[in-house]
Amino acid sequence: MVTGEMSPYLLLGFLIAGILHVFVPRSFYNRFLSRDNKFSVFYAALLGIPLPLCSCGVIPTAIGLKNEKASNGAVASFLIATPQTGIDSILATFSVLGLGFAILRPMAALVTGVCGGLLVNRLVQEDENNGPMESTCRVESGNKVWRVLRYAYFDMIQDIGLRLLIGLIVAALIQVLVPDEFFLHFGSNTLLQMLVILLVAVPMYICSTGSIPVAAALIMKGLSPGAALVMLMAGPTVNMASILVVRKAMGNRFTSIYLLVIVGFSILFGLLVNALGINITPITGQDACCSEKTMMPSPFKLICSIVLTLFILFALMMKLFSKFSHKESDPDMTTYTVEGMHCSHCEAAVVRAVENVAGVHSAKANASRNTLTIKGPAEEAELKAAVEKAGYTFKGKK
Repeated sequence: MVTGEMSPYLLLGFLIAGILHVFVPRSFYNRFLSRDNKFSVFYAALLGIPLPLCSCGVIPTAIGLKNEKASNGAVASFLIATPQTGIDSILATFSVLGLGFAILRPMAALVTGVCGGLLVNRLVQEDENNGPMESTCRVESGNKVWRVLRYAYFDMIQDIGLRLLIGLIVAALIQVLVPDEFFLHFGSNTLLQMLVILLVAVPMYICSTGSIPVAAALIMKGLSPGAALVMLMAGPTVNMASILVVRKAMGNRFTSIYLLVIVGFSILFGLLVNALGINITPITGQDACCSEKTMMPSPFKLICSIVLTLFILFALMMKLFSKFSHKESDPDMTTYTVEGMHCSHCEAAVVRAVENVAGVHSAKANASRNTLTIKGPAEEAELKAAVEKAGYTFKGKK
Protein backbone atom coordinates (compact mmCIF):
# COMPACT_ATOMS: atom_id res chain seq x y z
CA MET A 1 0.00 0.00 0.00
CA VAL A 2 1.83 3.08 -1.28
CA THR A 3 -0.09 5.54 0.91
CA GLY A 4 0.77 3.57 4.04
CA GLU A 5 4.49 3.61 3.23
CA MET A 6 4.62 7.29 2.27
CA SER A 7 2.30 8.95 4.78
CA PRO A 8 4.58 9.02 7.88
CA TYR A 9 7.44 10.50 5.85
CA LEU A 10 5.16 12.98 4.10
CA LEU A 11 3.75 14.25 7.40
CA LEU A 12 7.29 14.67 8.76
CA GLY A 13 8.49 16.28 5.54
CA PHE A 14 5.61 18.76 5.52
CA LEU A 15 6.45 19.73 9.10
CA ILE A 16 10.13 20.33 8.30
CA ALA A 17 9.09 22.36 5.24
CA GLY A 18 6.87 24.51 7.45
CA ILE A 19 9.76 25.12 9.84
CA LEU A 20 12.01 26.17 6.95
CA HIS A 21 9.31 28.48 5.58
CA VAL A 22 8.71 30.28 8.88
CA PHE A 23 12.13 30.36 10.53
CA VAL A 24 14.48 30.88 7.56
CA PRO A 25 14.06 34.47 6.28
CA ARG A 26 14.22 35.28 2.58
CA SER A 27 17.19 37.57 3.27
CA PHE A 28 19.21 34.48 4.22
CA TYR A 29 18.86 33.12 0.69
CA ASN A 30 19.37 36.50 -0.99
CA ARG A 31 22.63 37.09 0.88
CA PHE A 32 24.22 33.99 -0.64
CA LEU A 33 22.90 34.45 -4.18
CA SER A 34 24.03 37.98 -4.93
CA ARG A 35 26.09 38.76 -8.03
CA ASP A 36 29.22 39.57 -6.06
CA ASN A 37 29.28 36.10 -4.50
CA LYS A 38 31.43 33.79 -6.62
CA PHE A 39 29.87 30.72 -5.01
CA SER A 40 26.31 31.86 -5.71
CA VAL A 41 25.61 29.08 -8.24
CA PHE A 42 26.57 26.39 -5.72
CA TYR A 43 24.69 28.06 -2.89
CA ALA A 44 21.56 28.45 -5.05
CA ALA A 45 21.37 24.71 -5.73
CA LEU A 46 22.31 23.75 -2.18
CA LEU A 47 19.78 26.11 -0.59
CA GLY A 48 17.03 25.18 -3.04
CA ILE A 49 17.20 21.40 -2.59
CA PRO A 50 15.32 21.20 0.75
CA LEU A 51 12.69 23.78 -0.25
CA PRO A 52 9.27 22.27 -1.06
CA LEU A 53 8.71 24.30 -4.24
CA CYS A 54 7.17 22.81 -7.39
CA SER A 55 8.05 23.80 -10.94
CA CYS A 56 5.48 26.61 -10.92
CA GLY A 57 6.09 27.78 -7.36
CA VAL A 58 9.84 28.03 -7.88
CA ILE A 59 9.47 30.53 -10.75
CA PRO A 60 8.13 33.53 -8.78
CA THR A 61 10.68 32.78 -6.06
CA ALA A 62 13.47 32.74 -8.65
CA ILE A 63 12.21 35.97 -10.22
CA GLY A 64 12.16 37.52 -6.76
CA LEU A 65 15.78 36.45 -6.29
CA LYS A 66 16.61 38.00 -9.66
CA ASN A 67 15.00 41.25 -8.52
CA GLU A 68 17.19 41.06 -5.41
CA LYS A 69 20.29 41.07 -7.68
CA ALA A 70 20.97 37.35 -7.81
CA SER A 71 23.12 36.36 -10.78
CA ASN A 72 21.61 34.69 -13.86
CA GLY A 73 23.60 31.57 -13.02
CA ALA A 74 22.25 31.49 -9.47
CA VAL A 75 18.69 31.90 -10.78
CA ALA A 76 19.22 29.04 -13.26
CA SER A 77 20.76 26.82 -10.60
CA PHE A 78 17.83 27.51 -8.27
CA LEU A 79 15.26 26.88 -11.02
CA ILE A 80 16.85 23.56 -11.98
CA ALA A 81 17.69 22.09 -8.58
CA THR A 82 14.77 23.16 -6.40
CA PRO A 83 11.76 21.44 -8.03
CA GLN A 84 13.54 18.09 -8.30
CA THR A 85 13.49 17.58 -4.56
CA GLY A 86 12.23 18.97 -1.28
CA ILE A 87 12.52 17.66 2.24
CA ASP A 88 9.11 16.01 1.90
CA SER A 89 9.95 14.26 -1.39
CA ILE A 90 13.36 13.10 -0.14
CA LEU A 91 11.75 11.40 2.84
CA ALA A 92 8.96 10.00 0.66
CA THR A 93 11.55 8.67 -1.82
CA PHE A 94 13.31 6.88 1.03
CA SER A 95 10.04 5.35 2.18
CA VAL A 96 9.15 3.92 -1.24
CA LEU A 97 12.34 3.58 -3.33
CA GLY A 98 14.92 3.11 -0.62
CA LEU A 99 18.01 4.90 0.67
CA GLY A 100 19.94 4.79 -2.62
CA PHE A 101 17.40 6.82 -4.57
CA ALA A 102 16.81 9.12 -1.59
CA ILE A 103 20.52 10.05 -1.68
CA LEU A 104 20.82 10.04 -5.46
CA ARG A 105 17.96 12.48 -6.11
CA PRO A 106 19.39 15.48 -4.17
CA MET A 107 22.91 14.71 -5.43
CA ALA A 108 21.68 14.74 -9.02
CA ALA A 109 19.75 17.95 -8.36
CA LEU A 110 22.87 19.61 -6.92
CA VAL A 111 25.12 18.60 -9.83
CA THR A 112 22.52 19.52 -12.45
CA GLY A 113 21.78 22.88 -10.87
CA VAL A 114 25.44 23.84 -10.48
CA CYS A 115 26.37 22.82 -14.04
CA GLY A 116 23.34 24.62 -15.47
CA GLY A 117 24.15 27.75 -13.49
CA LEU A 118 27.79 27.76 -14.59
CA LEU A 119 26.76 27.40 -18.24
CA VAL A 120 24.28 30.26 -17.92
CA ASN A 121 26.90 32.49 -16.28
CA ARG A 122 29.26 31.79 -19.16
CA LEU A 123 26.79 32.03 -22.05
CA VAL A 124 24.10 34.50 -20.90
CA GLN A 125 25.00 38.14 -20.42
CA GLU A 126 23.93 39.75 -17.17
CA ASP A 127 21.28 42.45 -17.43
CA GLU A 128 22.70 45.49 -15.71
CA ASN A 129 19.62 47.63 -16.28
CA ASN A 130 17.68 46.48 -13.25
CA GLY A 131 16.36 49.24 -11.07
CA PRO A 132 17.32 49.72 -7.45
CA MET A 133 16.83 46.74 -5.23
CA GLU A 134 13.52 46.70 -3.46
CA SER A 135 12.46 44.42 -0.69
CA THR A 136 10.09 41.73 -1.84
CA CYS A 137 9.77 40.06 1.50
CA ARG A 138 6.51 40.66 3.29
CA VAL A 139 6.77 40.15 7.04
CA GLU A 140 4.28 37.59 8.24
CA SER A 141 2.70 38.07 11.65
CA GLY A 142 1.14 35.71 14.14
CA ASN A 143 2.22 32.83 16.33
CA LYS A 144 5.14 31.03 14.68
CA VAL A 145 4.03 27.55 15.73
CA TRP A 146 0.61 28.15 14.21
CA ARG A 147 2.21 29.50 11.02
CA VAL A 148 4.42 26.38 10.76
CA LEU A 149 1.44 24.06 11.17
CA ARG A 150 -0.76 26.07 8.81
CA TYR A 151 1.89 26.12 6.07
CA ALA A 152 2.83 22.45 6.58
CA TYR A 153 -0.60 20.88 6.77
CA PHE A 154 -2.82 23.34 4.92
CA ASP A 155 -1.00 25.61 2.47
CA MET A 156 1.39 22.94 1.20
CA ILE A 157 -1.32 20.30 0.95
CA GLN A 158 -3.53 22.74 -0.94
CA ASP A 159 -0.67 23.20 -3.40
CA ILE A 160 0.30 19.57 -4.00
CA GLY A 161 -2.54 17.56 -2.45
CA LEU A 162 -4.47 17.09 -5.68
CA ARG A 163 -1.38 16.12 -7.65
CA LEU A 164 -0.27 13.76 -4.89
CA LEU A 165 -3.71 12.16 -4.88
CA ILE A 166 -3.61 11.83 -8.67
CA GLY A 167 -0.14 10.29 -8.41
CA LEU A 168 -1.36 7.66 -5.96
CA ILE A 169 -4.39 6.86 -8.15
CA VAL A 170 -2.22 6.64 -11.29
CA ALA A 171 0.17 4.34 -9.44
CA ALA A 172 -2.71 2.07 -8.45
CA LEU A 173 -4.04 2.03 -12.02
CA ILE A 174 -0.59 1.20 -13.40
CA GLN A 175 -0.25 -1.69 -10.98
CA VAL A 176 -3.65 -3.06 -12.03
CA LEU A 177 -3.88 -2.25 -15.76
CA VAL A 178 -0.31 -2.30 -17.15
CA PRO A 179 0.85 -5.82 -18.03
CA ASP A 180 3.75 -7.20 -16.05
CA GLU A 181 7.16 -6.52 -17.63
CA PHE A 182 5.55 -4.07 -20.06
CA PHE A 183 8.74 -2.06 -20.51
CA LEU A 184 10.71 -5.18 -21.36
CA HIS A 185 9.14 -4.85 -24.82
CA PHE A 186 11.76 -2.17 -25.42
CA GLY A 187 14.36 -4.88 -25.06
CA SER A 188 17.71 -3.74 -23.74
CA ASN A 189 17.28 -0.24 -25.18
CA THR A 190 16.93 1.68 -21.92
CA LEU A 191 17.72 4.93 -23.75
CA LEU A 192 14.48 4.50 -25.70
CA GLN A 193 12.65 4.07 -22.38
CA MET A 194 14.14 7.36 -21.18
CA LEU A 195 13.13 9.22 -24.33
CA VAL A 196 9.56 7.92 -24.03
CA ILE A 197 9.46 9.02 -20.39
CA LEU A 198 10.76 12.48 -21.34
CA LEU A 199 8.13 12.90 -24.05
CA VAL A 200 5.42 12.14 -21.51
CA ALA A 201 6.82 13.78 -18.37
CA VAL A 202 8.28 17.09 -19.59
CA PRO A 203 5.09 18.74 -20.94
CA MET A 204 2.99 17.55 -17.98
CA TYR A 205 2.75 19.06 -14.51
CA ILE A 206 4.28 16.52 -12.08
CA CYS A 207 5.28 17.37 -8.53
CA SER A 208 8.41 15.82 -7.01
CA THR A 209 6.40 13.96 -4.37
CA GLY A 210 3.46 12.90 -6.54
CA SER A 211 5.84 11.36 -9.08
CA ILE A 212 7.27 8.88 -6.56
CA PRO A 213 4.41 6.36 -6.45
CA VAL A 214 4.15 6.52 -10.25
CA ALA A 215 7.87 5.77 -10.58
CA ALA A 216 7.56 2.89 -8.12
CA ALA A 217 4.64 1.39 -10.07
CA LEU A 218 6.48 1.71 -13.39
CA ILE A 219 9.61 0.02 -11.99
CA MET A 220 7.45 -2.87 -10.87
CA LYS A 221 6.21 -3.15 -14.47
CA GLY A 222 9.70 -3.39 -15.92
CA LEU A 223 10.88 0.22 -16.28
CA SER A 224 14.63 0.49 -15.75
CA PRO A 225 15.81 2.35 -12.61
CA GLY A 226 17.62 4.85 -14.86
CA ALA A 227 14.45 5.69 -16.77
CA ALA A 228 12.59 6.07 -13.47
CA LEU A 229 15.27 8.52 -12.34
CA VAL A 230 14.80 10.47 -15.60
CA MET A 231 11.12 10.89 -14.72
CA LEU A 232 11.92 11.91 -11.14
CA MET A 233 14.44 14.51 -12.35
CA ALA A 234 12.87 16.00 -15.48
CA GLY A 235 9.17 15.59 -14.70
CA PRO A 236 8.98 17.86 -11.63
CA THR A 237 11.42 20.42 -13.02
CA VAL A 238 9.61 21.63 -16.13
CA ASN A 239 6.20 21.80 -17.74
CA MET A 240 4.82 23.83 -20.62
CA ALA A 241 3.58 26.65 -18.38
CA SER A 242 6.92 27.02 -16.58
CA ILE A 243 8.82 26.98 -19.88
CA LEU A 244 6.73 29.86 -21.23
CA VAL A 245 7.12 31.92 -18.05
CA VAL A 246 10.88 31.36 -17.87
CA ARG A 247 11.20 32.33 -21.53
CA LYS A 248 9.27 35.54 -20.93
CA ALA A 249 11.13 36.48 -17.76
CA MET A 250 14.69 35.36 -18.59
CA GLY A 251 14.96 35.22 -22.38
CA ASN A 252 15.39 32.63 -25.13
CA ARG A 253 19.06 31.75 -24.57
CA PHE A 254 18.56 31.26 -20.82
CA THR A 255 15.51 29.04 -21.47
CA SER A 256 17.34 26.94 -24.06
CA ILE A 257 20.24 26.23 -21.70
CA TYR A 258 17.79 25.56 -18.85
CA LEU A 259 15.92 22.92 -20.89
CA LEU A 260 19.00 21.30 -22.44
CA VAL A 261 20.70 20.92 -19.06
CA ILE A 262 17.61 19.32 -17.49
CA VAL A 263 17.07 16.87 -20.35
CA GLY A 264 20.76 16.13 -20.89
CA PHE A 265 21.71 15.56 -17.27
CA SER A 266 18.59 13.52 -16.48
CA ILE A 267 19.52 11.13 -19.31
CA LEU A 268 23.17 11.14 -18.21
CA PHE A 269 22.30 10.22 -14.62
CA GLY A 270 19.79 7.64 -15.86
CA LEU A 271 22.43 5.96 -18.02
CA LEU A 272 24.88 6.08 -15.11
CA VAL A 273 22.41 4.34 -12.79
CA ASN A 274 21.82 1.59 -15.35
CA ALA A 275 25.53 1.24 -16.13
CA LEU A 276 26.36 0.79 -12.43
CA GLY A 277 23.70 -1.89 -12.21
CA ILE A 278 21.77 -0.18 -9.44
CA ASN A 279 18.63 -2.24 -8.98
CA ILE A 280 15.64 -0.74 -7.21
CA THR A 281 12.83 -2.88 -5.80
CA PRO A 282 10.08 -0.56 -4.56
CA ILE A 283 9.32 -1.21 -0.90
CA THR A 284 5.62 -1.29 -1.71
CA GLY A 285 6.23 -4.30 -3.90
CA GLN A 286 8.62 -6.34 -1.82
CA ASP A 287 7.33 -9.82 -1.00
CA ALA A 288 3.78 -8.71 -1.85
CA CYS A 289 2.78 -12.26 -2.72
CA CYS A 290 4.64 -13.93 0.09
CA SER A 291 3.66 -12.07 3.25
CA GLU A 292 0.27 -11.11 4.51
CA LYS A 293 1.88 -8.32 6.55
CA THR A 294 2.67 -6.36 3.38
CA MET A 295 -1.00 -6.28 2.48
CA MET A 296 -1.85 -4.16 5.50
CA PRO A 297 0.26 -1.35 6.92
CA SER A 298 1.13 -1.26 10.61
CA PRO A 299 -1.27 0.58 12.96
CA PHE A 300 1.05 3.61 13.04
CA LYS A 301 1.19 3.78 9.24
CA LEU A 302 -2.56 3.29 9.07
CA ILE A 303 -3.12 6.21 11.46
CA CYS A 304 -0.72 8.37 9.44
CA SER A 305 -2.56 7.42 6.24
CA ILE A 306 -5.90 8.42 7.75
CA VAL A 307 -4.50 11.71 9.08
CA LEU A 308 -2.90 12.56 5.72
CA THR A 309 -6.09 11.67 3.85
CA LEU A 310 -8.15 13.91 6.16
CA PHE A 311 -5.69 16.78 5.67
CA ILE A 312 -5.86 16.37 1.88
CA LEU A 313 -9.66 16.21 1.82
CA PHE A 314 -10.00 19.25 4.08
CA ALA A 315 -7.47 21.33 2.11
CA LEU A 316 -9.05 20.43 -1.24
CA MET A 317 -12.57 21.14 0.06
CA MET A 318 -11.46 24.58 1.30
CA LYS A 319 -9.78 25.24 -2.03
CA LEU A 320 -12.95 24.28 -3.88
CA PHE A 321 -15.04 26.43 -1.54
CA SER A 322 -12.69 29.38 -2.12
CA LYS A 323 -13.01 28.95 -5.88
CA PHE A 324 -16.80 29.18 -5.90
CA SER A 325 -17.42 31.49 -2.95
CA HIS A 326 -18.53 35.05 -3.67
CA LYS A 327 -17.15 38.01 -1.78
CA GLU A 328 -19.33 40.74 -0.36
CA SER A 329 -19.64 43.86 -2.43
CA ASP A 330 -17.27 46.65 -1.42
CA PRO A 331 -16.99 49.82 -3.51
CA ASP A 332 -13.32 50.20 -2.56
CA MET A 333 -12.41 46.66 -3.72
CA THR A 334 -11.50 45.90 -7.32
CA THR A 335 -10.94 42.41 -8.71
CA TYR A 336 -8.59 41.75 -11.63
CA THR A 337 -7.88 38.58 -13.57
CA VAL A 338 -4.31 37.29 -13.29
CA GLU A 339 -3.29 34.12 -15.11
CA GLY A 340 -0.35 31.83 -14.40
CA MET A 341 -0.87 31.32 -10.65
CA HIS A 342 -0.86 27.67 -9.55
CA CYS A 343 -0.13 27.60 -5.82
CA SER A 344 0.21 29.61 -2.61
CA HIS A 345 3.75 30.62 -3.58
CA CYS A 346 2.36 32.15 -6.78
CA GLU A 347 -0.32 33.98 -4.79
CA ALA A 348 2.30 35.36 -2.40
CA ALA A 349 4.49 36.47 -5.31
CA VAL A 350 1.64 38.38 -6.94
CA VAL A 351 0.69 40.04 -3.65
CA ARG A 352 4.31 41.05 -3.00
CA ALA A 353 4.53 42.43 -6.53
CA VAL A 354 1.66 44.89 -6.02
CA GLU A 355 2.14 45.75 -2.34
CA ASN A 356 4.38 48.74 -3.07
CA VAL A 357 2.21 50.13 -5.89
CA ALA A 358 0.84 53.55 -4.95
CA GLY A 359 -2.76 53.35 -3.83
CA VAL A 360 -2.75 49.70 -2.79
CA HIS A 361 -4.03 49.47 0.78
CA SER A 362 -4.29 45.67 0.77
CA ALA A 363 -4.14 42.87 -1.78
CA LYS A 364 -5.26 39.27 -1.98
CA ALA A 365 -4.61 36.74 -4.76
CA ASN A 366 -6.53 33.55 -5.44
CA ALA A 367 -4.88 30.96 -7.69
CA SER A 368 -8.00 28.82 -7.99
CA ARG A 369 -10.06 31.71 -9.37
CA ASN A 370 -7.17 33.51 -11.16
CA THR A 371 -8.03 36.72 -9.34
CA LEU A 372 -6.22 39.59 -7.66
CA THR A 373 -8.37 41.72 -5.35
CA ILE A 374 -7.10 45.18 -4.55
CA LYS A 375 -8.34 47.57 -1.91
CA GLY A 376 -7.48 51.15 -2.68
CA PRO A 377 -7.37 53.57 -5.64
CA ALA A 378 -4.37 52.03 -7.42
CA GLU A 379 -3.90 52.67 -11.14
CA GLU A 380 -4.54 49.63 -13.32
CA ALA A 381 -1.52 50.34 -15.53
CA GLU A 382 0.82 50.28 -12.52
CA LEU A 383 -0.73 47.07 -11.25
CA LYS A 384 -0.30 45.49 -14.69
CA ALA A 385 3.38 46.49 -14.82
CA ALA A 386 4.04 45.07 -11.33
CA VAL A 387 2.26 41.77 -11.99
CA GLU A 388 3.92 41.20 -15.36
CA LYS A 389 7.34 42.03 -13.92
CA ALA A 390 6.77 39.17 -11.47
CA GLY A 391 6.16 36.81 -14.40
CA TYR A 392 2.36 36.57 -14.52
CA THR A 393 -0.27 37.61 -17.06
CA PHE A 394 -2.50 40.56 -16.11
CA LYS A 395 -5.87 40.48 -17.92
CA GLY A 396 -7.55 43.56 -16.45
CA LYS A 397 -10.72 43.92 -14.42
CA LYS A 398 -12.80 40.83 -13.90
